[in-house]
Amino acid sequence: MAMDEDEDTVMGEAGSQSLPSVTSPRWTSDGPGIQGNGQLNGRSDPSIAPPLLGQSVKLPLSAHSGDSRPEHTAGTGNQGISPPKSLPKSVDSGDATTEDFDKQDSLVEDNSDWTDEDAIARTGLPLASLPSGLCYDVQMRYHCEVRPTADVHPEDPRRIYYIYKELCRAGLVDDPESCRPLVARLLRRINARNATEAEISLVHTPDHFAFVESTKDMSDDELIALEHTRDSIYFNKLTFASSILSVGGAIETCLAVATRKVKNAIAVIRPPGHHAEHDKTMGFCLFNNVSVAARVCQNRLGDRCRKILILDWDVHHGNGIQKAFYEDPNVLYISLHVYSDGKFYPGGEEGDWDHCGEGAGVGRNVNIPWPSQGMGDGDYMYAFQQVVMPIAHEFNPDLVIVASGFDAAAGDELGGCFVTPSCYAHMTHMLMTLANGKVAVCLEGGYNFRSISKSALAVTKTLMGDPPDRLHTTSPSALATTTVRRVMMIQSRHWQCMYPKGPPQDGLFTDRLHDVIRAYQSKQLYDNYKLTSLFIYRTAISKSFENQVLASPNYHQPVPLLVIFHDPPEIMGLPHPVTNKLEAHNCWLADVMKDYIGWAVGKGYAVIDVNIPKHVTIDPSSGKYEEEDENRPTATEELAGYLWDNYIEPSEATEIFFLGVGNAFYGVANLLINRETLYKRVNSVVSFVAENPVRAIASHTQVWLSRWYKDNSLVFVSHTHGVWNSVETRRKPSKRYGQLVQSPKASLSEMLMHHKDEVYQWISERADVHDSETEEEKKPKPKSRSPTKENQGEPRSVAG
Repeated sequence: MAMDEDEDTVMGEAGSQSLPSVTSPRWTSDGPGIQGNGQLNGRSDPSIAPPLLGQSVKLPLSAHSGDSRPEHTAGTGNQGISPPKSLPKSVDSGDATTEDFDKQDSLVEDNSDWTDEDAIARTGLPLASLPSGLCYDVQMRYHCEVRPTADVHPEDPRRIYYIYKELCRAGLVDDPESCRPLVARLLRRINARNATEAEISLVHTPDHFAFVESTKDMSDDELIALEHTRDSIYFNKLTFASSILSVGGAIETCLAVATRKVKNAIAVIRPPGHHAEHDKTMGFCLFNNVSVAARVCQNRLGDRCRKILILDWDVHHGNGIQKAFYEDPNVLYISLHVYSDGKFYPGGEEGDWDHCGEGAGVGRNVNIPWPSQGMGDGDYMYAFQQVVMPIAHEFNPDLVIVASGFDAAAGDELGGCFVTPSCYAHMTHMLMTLANGKVAVCLEGGYNFRSISKSALAVTKTLMGDPPDRLHTTSPSALATTTVRRVMMIQSRHWQCMYPKGPPQDGLFTDRLHDVIRAYQSKQLYDNYKLTSLFIYRTAISKSFENQVLASPNYHQPVPLLVIFHDPPEIMGLPHPVTNKLEAHNCWLADVMKDYIGWAVGKGYAVIDVNIPKHVTIDPSSGKYEEEDENRPTATEELAGYLWDNYIEPSEATEIFFLGVGNAFYGVANLLINRETLYKRVNSVVSFVAENPVRAIASHTQVWLSRWYKDNSLVFVSHTHGVWNSVETRRKPSKRYGQLVQSPKASLSEMLMHHKDEVYQWISERADVHDSETEEEKKPKPKSRSPTKENQGEPRSVAG
């Protein structure tokens, strides 16, 4: 083949030099011969291609180039061109010498730290010329159910068959059934082999190996009975053979990548392995393929493959991999999985974000636990960009192994997520920037044939050099953003690249700010309106209970009573971008409730102000991030019941109004539902809802409750709330949700400020009815909406 057919040119100054149309030169003393067909020593897939330029190569000047410079050769041995040592003089100066012309083609500058030999050695694409690898063996399909039932088992032997056929249809494999034409550089087959007991014992106990091996001699009835004693696993007489072949395939794939026999590879293997623990089979897994392969690479290759990153994007947490390396500083395990508070398989707390490793391995375990199913491309890409890749680059591995379950793919009913093949390709593409591109992808889960086939194809094409397809969805969800930010804060203790940083140590920061703010509010309300603390009997002691319930001096007198249940005031702070410290001058407090209290006291009403902390401080206070207490609604209801029995119901209040703000309203709602006669004493209810669900007020035993609530409530709901979507698409919400008012504001503080006058008017019109009855001039007036004023038996009937 003529050299000009390769369309390779040597770019000289102004393009004046080019390779003539001659047969390809042969390498002399510095390398093997290049055949005329572009093959190396007759082989189409060289392990490492020779440099494109070398001292032994002669680059003749084209006779047709029009260049009048004399041909110059340097050296005596190979008649090659030796790059000059310095920059040439200007050709236009008139005094340029022959040596100056050669210096114009120098590959290095005179002040460079590279030698000429270094510059020449860095030419060419030695890694790009390597093929990608594929490991697949039909014998891995022999692991199947002894007596299949009508419902096909999710871990179907055909899983790997469909993936392999998809690669063949794409023309990536040299197989008789592959579609033609085939790609120029095919996948190089990596032969699977049986893993040895010694290799498997690097992760698993001898008893575990013996147990799996014993299945080959069991009867069918014994194998079926064994299924019922194990966690989500089946057996047959060929299970052991398929399992050790799967482990061996993972080992050979990782070794081929680590030793540069291939540039990267994918292992289409089964049964999967990332759930298998050192002494336990579970979750369709018998031996932990990836973990054994990592250990073999470390033992066999030493420092060449000491640090290994295992990235697990299976929708389930790889509990087996985590346990295998939990104390190992040389293996970084990162898992993206659905967690759902430990309710999603495999369950338990091990997959949560605060499990970061132990001993020497602390910080080498990174869990990104999705709070629910339904995660998509934007969520996974956000996690990769914010957590996976920064930590992986800081770790700087020698080898990347992907525990590649495709059960988070769109279409997989077991996973319930929506990751597209393009997203898998993008994640693969990012991982290829690590470890000089040494990436070994080993199949784990994935149970929809079409989903796993298309996803595996996208990953394989990316490994072979094809750019990923464009993503259509790149924005993360609020759930994903919250999860990733929490993981970043937790991992910031172990990785320099992770921000924001959490508190440096426990015990240094002793007071949580919500307790400090409540103490400040208590003092302000006493100084301005003489509100004092009401005694609340407690079985526990906490700073959060101090000044929790404040009341005006006239709370027991015959005046209208406003009872306010509210969340702590909103705080806005701008932390330092590096240290995450909040400084007082960069924090703001939004306390609108004091305006409502001031208005009520000014009208002569009584006020009981109830602060519902989102977290009850337990001494000594820890410096870690705390979620809202799970029992907060129950605790709020108990407190509301205590106040009703001991302070509100015995009072002589003429009218009683409830004002609920945020999640604190849950206690009021449950009180209305569970106390059958309470609504007869309450005039009306006002609540503000920003993000939390709108609470329904209904009871099977109180048929009038929903209608009463509809007629005697004002429920301000943020315009961003999902309840308005249902209004637009279907029908109006049920009367159980009360009289809904769409607010143009989003946050609770904004809503409280915006709707002050409406609330004032609503309460005034109802509270002042009692006072107007004493006027001499009898005017038509609205009936009291409090059942205490008339018709104590049943509330009035109002059309809903």
